[in-house]
Amino acid sequence: MDHLPAGLDDAFWTRARRHLLRYGGDFVPFVPVRAEGAFLWDAGGRRVLDFTSGQMSAILGHSHPEIVATVRDAVGRLDHLFSSMLSAPVVDLAEALAGLVPQLPRSMLLSTGGESNEAAIRLAKLVTGKWEIAAFTQSWHGMTGAAAAATYKAGRRGIGPLMPGQYGIPAPNPYRPRFPGVDWRQELDDAFDLLDRQSTGNLAAFIAEPILSSGGVLDLPLGYLAALQAHCRARGMLLILDEAQTGIGRTGLMFAFERDGVVPDILTLSKTLGAGLPLAAMMTTAALADEAEARDFLFYTTHVNDPLPAAVGLKVLEIVVRDGLAPRAQQMGARLAEGLHGLQRRHACIGDIRGRGLLLGLEFTAAGGRDAAAISDAVTDVALELGLSANIVRAGLSGGTMRIAPPLTVTDAEIDLGVELLDAAISRVMAG
Repeated sequence: MDHLPAGLDDAFWTRARRHLLRYGGDFVPFVPVRAEGAFLWDAGGRRVLDFTSGQMSAILGHSHPEIVATVRDAVGRLDHLFSSMLSAPVVDLAEALAGLVPQLPRSMLLSTGGESNEAAIRLAKLVTGKWEIAAFTQSWHGMTGAAAAATYKAGRRGIGPLMPGQYGIPAPNPYRPRFPGVDWRQELDDAFDLLDRQSTGNLAAFIAEPILSSGGVLDLPLGYLAALQAHCRARGMLLILDEAQTGIGRTGLMFAFERDGVVPDILTLSKTLGAGLPLAAMMTTAALADEAEARDFLFYTTHVNDPLPAAVGLKVLEIVVRDGLAPRAQQMGARLAEGLHGLQRRHACIGDIRGRGLLLGLEFTAAGGRDAAAISDAVTDVALELGLSANIVRAGLSGGTMRIAPPLTVTDAEIDLGVELLDAAISRVMAG
């Protein structure tokens, strides 16, 4: 490893503290200099198993050889263009996305999930002529204006008024039911009744994640999306589904909404679409796109429809489809879930295991005089010491739930190693 930089010492962290603004908790005390597949290495050669796919994005693992080759080739041809200038990779990717969801044939390509949700909300307001947006109170949709206003999981304190016309309803949580004995249908009906009482009659859209990942890996029950869509249609609202983390095979299907037989009016993708590179998409129907264009829809950004990330996204879709990674995620997710349920049988501090495919949540419960969030944080820290990066949820609600999402290319041995390391971390924390 003589090609790697010299060992990182206290001077590195001194420089980091001096020059970097913290933007959401403490920085992790592990500094990777190389990544390959499901593993990260630091300058000293220490290896860490990445069970969160970076920021829930690297579904093909790190430094996938075909992605590396695509980037090298594409950057030497077309990297960035004037935003009104189209290129073949952009049209090819838009066509490939339309092939996956024929009901949503119009796309625009952006950089981040927050940006794609921003565009989706803006489009919904324009085409409906209304301005109120509803979301789940455990949601995470981004950090920019409209996306942040529709985010309830964290980040709503100390910044003054958010965008007006925002409403939140609770998502169902079978493990911690809000009202025992009340099923999710009744809870949803009651929530919309309250929403109607607060609305000024200008409800434009509901934005939802099929699985509320940052909110505690809350998987909406089968039938919920259809009922939610029915409520939206009854009020002239659009349904926006944010599949930043659940899209492109993560849950065992190409898109999580496919399980429910529901197609949204607007679909947003990010994270998994670029497999770790900054790429997002907003997809919608031809009718909504035509109406938006007729009303002069404006969402003109510096990197809209850039060719380099589009080339990467096209290659990501090719690999996921060609290698059957969506059904593989279902298979490997079953192995991971079996391992986590084994941990649950051995450790009384584990209350619930939930999720779909390779997006699973492990929720702790209070034990040993510590609350669930304290146990989760401690297990996360010890796991990293042992060589496992297994949780990136610390802020806001759901502090007691570890979010586990290995790459879709993860092997049996890597799944088993991750469970083994997590077992050791929990044992050490609870013994302490």
